Amino acid sequence: MSHHDRPQVSRRGFLAGTAAAAAAAVPAIAQVTAAAGPASAATRPNILLIVTDDQPKHTEWALPKTVDWLAGRGVKFTDGHVTTPLCSPSRSSVLTGQYAHNHGVRNNGSSYQLDQGTTLQRYLTQAGYRTGLFGKFLNSWTLADNPPHFEEWALLQPGYVDARWNVNGTVQTINGYTTTVIKNRTLNFLDKAATDGRPWFAYVTPYASHGPRTPEAKYADTAVPEWNGRPSVPEADRSDKPAYIKNATGTLADGRTVRAEQLRTLLSVDDAVQAFKDKLAALGQLENTLVIYIADNGFGWADHGWTKKSVPYRPAHEVPFYLSWPAGGLGSGTTDNRIVANIDIAPTVLDAAGITPSHAQDGKSLLSSYSRDHLLVEWWKQGTAAGGPPTWASYVAKDKQYTEYYDLTTDANGTVSGTGQRKFREYYDLADDPYQLRNSLYQATQQDEQNLGIPALAAQLATDRAG
Repeated sequence: MSHHDRPQVSRRGFLAGTAAAAAAAVPAIAQVTAAAGPASAATRPNILLIVTDDQPKHTEWALPKTVDWLAGRGVKFTDGHVTTPLCSPSRSSVLTGQYAHNHGVRNNGSSYQLDQGTTLQRYLTQAGYRTGLFGKFLNSWTLADNPPHFEEWALLQPGYVDARWNVNGTVQTINGYTTTVIKNRTLNFLDKAATDGRPWFAYVTPYASHGPRTPEAKYADTAVPEWNGRPSVPEADRSDKPAYIKNATGTLADGRTVRAEQLRTLLSVDDAVQAFKDKLAALGQLENTLVIYIADNGFGWADHGWTKKSVPYRPAHEVPFYLSWPAGGLGSGTTDNRIVANIDIAPTVLDAAGITPSHAQDGKSLLSSYSRDHLLVEWWKQGTAAGGPPTWASYVAKDKQYTEYYDLTTDANGTVSGTGQRKFREYYDLADDPYQLRNSLYQATQQDEQNLGIPALAAQLATDRAG
């Protein structure tokens, strides 16, 4: 079953004989009649949710131990995305299962718009889970404010060395490398499982690989594999692109620098993940812990000249995404090619824990057989200053991507204003043009648009944005 494309396993699949259920063509949910109600307390999995910062795909070189565990003995999602390629909106989507236009955190300044009653930690606390947060929470969150619905926390004010933290209500400086601090605090939290019988939820959020991308001292000079770019780096002819991309100045050398620095910071994340695995094994909890690993957004390595996130191009919204849960039948090293996203994490965790949320979720449980044909990806410009990407929304499928830019901006609270008028459009045939070099709508005739199916895509995008 090592190359089975889509493990069809419900949270109760292990009651039906794990591997047999996983390999079956029929969704396990339909097969399993035992345990029709919520998962019993004895079988509820622990949850380890790891969210890295600004980590694009093609960074697996720095994560051999993570990949060996979570992809080699779990599930690798080959088509993982975030629905808003920006830290705070994406993290809010991870915790709620909602699009940013529904949870309200449309930019990094509007973290307090999130309804904390809709979060994973609130549902899990209510269901009797022990909960802990170790690392970054939400951008613009005041450090002295305790994160709601966590029993224990070491909340990081973003930084790499000798940073400020809120540890269980006390703001303090902790000397040392922050990924190591996060690792040790998480291990202490896990250790308590030896004497505390409650299932637990650990939300682990290192600052790597966010700028300034400071590596741990022992990795500061680590040689990384050579990289000679890709066709989108830096893309010589951008005449068919929006103005901010025409003006982008990133070079191959810039992309190489960002990539090398990101890889070096991720080496410490890999060490932490290995330590978590070893601890779970020592506790006898490796089997029944649902582990999910995702980045909050990707990052450009000078693709189209862009060395940031926040854009509708693939390097910004495609992310590494792994899941492992041996007791749930997801422990044997499979590849899942569905279009999946950060909004699917909360539904998956609640499904595994046997919890029905009381708020509407946009994502779907990855433990179900649900498969979407496209995804909405959206982003808002904060403020009215010139430059940078305008507000945009995008229809993303496996073989195509259609993007609209709008005359809309948000204030610091995420409140939207503007005419909403369409300013620019892009369409890429991803099968023929995976690096998004040819915008088929540039100088397209009305007949060209009909042939590409643009009216239907535009209508679907409008529906998705309103949903």
